[in-house]
Amino acid sequence: MSVRKRIAVAIIAATIVGVGFGGPAAQAAASRGVTIPAFYDPPAALPADNGALIRSEPLPLALSLPGIDSPLPGRATRIMYRSTDSTGAPVAVTGAYLEPAAPWLGLGPRPLVVLAPGTMGQGDQCSTSLALQRGLILGADDGQTTVSIGYEILAIYRMLVKGIAVVQTDYPGLGATDRLHTYVNRVDEGHAVLDAARAAKALPDTSLTARSAVGFYGYSQGGGAVASAAELQAEYAPDVRLKATYAGAPPADLADVTASIDGTELVGALGWSVSGFMQSEPSLKTVADKYLSDSGRAALADLSTMCVGDAIVGYAGKHSSSWTTTGQSLAAVIKAEPALRSFIDAQRIGARKPAGIVRVATGVNDNLVAHGQARTMAADWCKLGGDVVYAPINLPATGSPLVNHLAPLLTDQGDAIDWLGYRLAGLPALSTCAILPMQQ
Repeated sequence: MSVRKRIAVAIIAATIVGVGFGGPAAQAAASRGVTIPAFYDPPAALPADNGALIRSEPLPLALSLPGIDSPLPGRATRIMYRSTDSTGAPVAVTGAYLEPAAPWLGLGPRPLVVLAPGTMGQGDQCSTSLALQRGLILGADDGQTTVSIGYEILAIYRMLVKGIAVVQTDYPGLGATDRLHTYVNRVDEGHAVLDAARAAKALPDTSLTARSAVGFYGYSQGGGAVASAAELQAEYAPDVRLKATYAGAPPADLADVTASIDGTELVGALGWSVSGFMQSEPSLKTVADKYLSDSGRAALADLSTMCVGDAIVGYAGKHSSSWTTTGQSLAAVIKAEPALRSFIDAQRIGARKPAGIVRVATGVNDNLVAHGQARTMAADWCKLGGDVVYAPINLPATGSPLVNHLAPLLTDQGDAIDWLGYRLAGLPALSTCAILPMQQ
């Protein structure tokens, strides 16, 4: 068993029995046979200000071409910056800033888009910044294999060729080695997105200015992260000049998504959620102790070092009821336990008016990150007076929930990036709240 696996098992076990965890003991040099560069080890002391740079270094891109003045489509910098997690504690977050080689042809200074990645996994080797450098990440250690593909590269490069600067966040604990990734934690992710914008503008020798408009882009987990960031901007980061947000297939209601994802190709995401919830809210350890079986504890420990591809191969089609002592599903446990239900309810996105204009796209046949709950988020924002462009994506349903979820990402990505680019160029967009009741 690898060092990282032993640590993951210890973390989950400690969580169940009520022993604290975190700090230096949670650090590791490798995950499933993949070496994590020392850059990703946070220092003991963090800066005082949110968005402050902790460190940076040049990031060689796996996919680039030589150019006259700089590589094409741009030059990358790996970053670590300070944010604040959902408990109010400081946290180090990693990511990457990409300076385009192409000029910005819109009005005003070059804009910045914060890209929040879709589901990558929970192992540190799964971070998007590492994937930008390596493209395809393969590892094997003591019979454990891992595969991570930098699928967000396509969206990033599409924005770079438009002259839009991009900074992507890895989220707390995905890359940074001091904690588990708190998967789909609304506040952790929203803060990480907002502070990534601050960190990018703090970088020296970029073409960004204080007047550079900011946009957010994310799909699936990333859609929830940018939707949360748009809600939190006014209170947490009013200095971030947020102009527009693209939120695709956001998991806005985790109780609903938990029920829809169980038994599908991506059921492993439920394990990431549970492990992250327990790290963010230690009181949930008593609920876990009550319901998690030995096989459930082993599954969570195994998943905590996996990337999304690993989880699909290892857990597709399984049900969370096989992880509990009572045979109840995770959705049923949420309904039965007030403390867990309260925590999940607090994760709901849609209860706060978002800043800027938001394009909410969701596949009408998406039964993985259920279409209905994403549409409800858009409708709730409209009721709060938000500026919303609701874009239902109507594609044929398939027998695969994963395909039903990913197909809208691929078919809508070009339109989404064009829409975001137009907003950053100063072109207005009208809210479609008035016609949302007539849309699917």
